[in-house]
Amino acid sequence: MLSLPQYLSMNSASELNSKIRAILRGIYYRVKNVREKEFECPICSYHGPFNDFFPATGLRKYAICFRCGSMERHRLQKLVLDKILKQNNNLTSRIMHFAPESFFKDYFKHIFRDYLTADLYMNNVDFKCDITSLPFKNEEFDLVFASHVLEHIKDDLKAISEIKRVLKPGGIAILPVPIVCKNTVEYSEPNPLETFHVRAPGEDYYERYSQVFSRVELFSSKDFPEKYQTFIYEDRSIYPNEAFPMRQPCLGEKHIDIVPVCFV
Repeated sequence: MLSLPQYLSMNSASELNSKIRAILRGIYYRVKNVREKEFECPICSYHGPFNDFFPATGLRKYAICFRCGSMERHRLQKLVLDKILKQNNNLTSRIMHFAPESFFKDYFKHIFRDYLTADLYMNNVDFKCDITSLPFKNEEFDLVFASHVLEHIKDDLKAISEIKRVLKPGGIAILPVPIVCKNTVEYSEPNPLETFHVRAPGEDYYERYSQVFSRVELFSSKDFPEKYQTFIYEDRSIYPNEAFPMRQPCLGEKHIDIVPVCFV
């Protein structure tokens, strides 16, 4: 007889309606997480178990806050933002939030006098624009925040230079990308299974920022208490495979995430 986890992992749609399977999977892992671990969300102050996530890459454990839906990277970014803005409390005038996440809109509006959003494809932003050609004058912003954007941009150095151009002297850019391997791999074409990423960023990716910014400070999952669950619990030894043919294998099932803070 199959166990419930084995049954839920079966690929045959005829064995169980896929929607029912998804519901049962969520219930199973919710109960499992309640029994195993509890965490604290620095975004919404929820305390309890976090839900697992099932992207195209496979199971990610303890990924999603039940209350606000934030994921590992959002929690780490919030902790870094709190730290950086406390240390640089003069940066309160003007911010450009590219590809804006709902988690951070109220947070930024509370801190900054002038909050602007931008994206090339999203609706309900202040500016529809290409990050490699921003429609702003030089030195307009105190802070630029663009999370998980540059892995979609072929000419990422041009985008980084544009971001630096629109920052005031003393300004800061926070530009995290998903770190999924040791060394960055450039793809020959965008991968639709990765929402059209053009590269697999590695731990060396942020060296590119030092070509443009005067100083880059890196914060990782290890820099904050584990109660906030900022690590990526994911089996990356399965790479490369058919869906991700250019990714490099990484040992272990617990990986750090990194948030770079770039100083003009």
